[in-house]
Amino acid sequence: MLLDEDVIKIVGIGDRALTILSEADKIIETRLHVDLPSEGPVSIPAYVVYHNAVRGPPCKGGIRMSLNVTLQETIELAEIMTYKNALMDLPFGGGKSSIKADSELPPREKALIMREFAHKIRAELASGAYVPAPDLGTGPREMAAIFGELHMRECVTGKPIGIGGLPGRLEATGYGVAAVTERAVKEIMDSDISDLTVGVQGFGNVGSWACTFLSERGAKIIAVTDYKGGTINREGIDVEELKAYVAKFGTVDGFGGKHLSNEDLFKLDVDILVPAAIGGVVTEENAGDIRARLIVEGANAPTTRKGEEILLKKGTVIIPDILANAGGVVASYDEWIMAKSGSRTNKKETFASIEKILTEVFDEVLSFSSDHQLPLRKSALALATIRLVRTMEARGWI
Repeated sequence: MLLDEDVIKIVGIGDRALTILSEADKIIETRLHVDLPSEGPVSIPAYVVYHNAVRGPPCKGGIRMSLNVTLQETIELAEIMTYKNALMDLPFGGGKSSIKADSELPPREKALIMREFAHKIRAELASGAYVPAPDLGTGPREMAAIFGELHMRECVTGKPIGIGGLPGRLEATGYGVAAVTERAVKEIMDSDISDLTVGVQGFGNVGSWACTFLSERGAKIIAVTDYKGGTINREGIDVEELKAYVAKFGTVDGFGGKHLSNEDLFKLDVDILVPAAIGGVVTEENAGDIRARLIVEGANAPTTRKGEEILLKKGTVIIPDILANAGGVVASYDEWIMAKSGSRTNKKETFASIEKILTEVFDEVLSFSSDHQLPLRKSALALATIRLVRTMEARGWI
């Protein structure tokens, strides 16, 4: 459970509400039976989890595709979505789904898997109980496969533009990371982002766009890594050139003739560290080596509790995942509303919406942190929990 004694005490949450939030509402385990051209008939485990639906339906959260996914991880990610959606004050419960398949499969084979997934949970999608979006290993093409099964624009977000996708949704999470980072630099570090250096772990959707928008705001990106390795340039990395390199070679490793390991990234003398790859990478083993003054969690759950304890004692500021990477779900809300209303928008309006909501919520979290002398993560969780409890009261759940 994400909530600890400090948050429970500050919020004054009752036993019934705590019981409701302490476990997943609904868990679906299924298998996807697909004939893949490269492998033949396969049986693929898949999971859908609704952690809490008091602010829904729908439950909202992405579809992760990886050979490493587990049911427990899916439950934990769904819980994160409950608090993230509540913190952003969105009318969504927290959900998540995972498919235990290789995300590096050919696009047509991934589409076959996604169509079978949509078929298996068709009732959940068609009723509006669950609205998925892209996550690790999935993107607009996979969301298009889901839309192709149901032909309901509101049943999935993160779609391609031509079938009701939102302009700017692809970049939304990375844009939000950059917006929150700049706000934190100004309000907490009393500095200008153009004076600061940044190291980024992960150069997928979130990491690459975070690099783009941080660079546009004036930050100096000096190091980037992915699962194969990384690159470093103290004078600053040209992000567009790096993107072109990755498109050609499939990795950031070796860009500019330089090599940097993920382990060494965390030891670098940078002002800001953005873990934007996978969870559990900032731990008690490496937290003591981290020199960054500010950590912005582009990934979900990149920092373990023991790792965070070490960092907080050092005075490191951590912008938690439920705030830092919420730009994606804010944009998903805008896409969902657009699908239901028939309205239209543009990329500029999408980015303005993300900037406004994340900035306002950041300021609210910072104020709560100051008033209650709590770290930002606990403050964000407390505010989200207050919204959840009030909704439970309004619905007669407690």
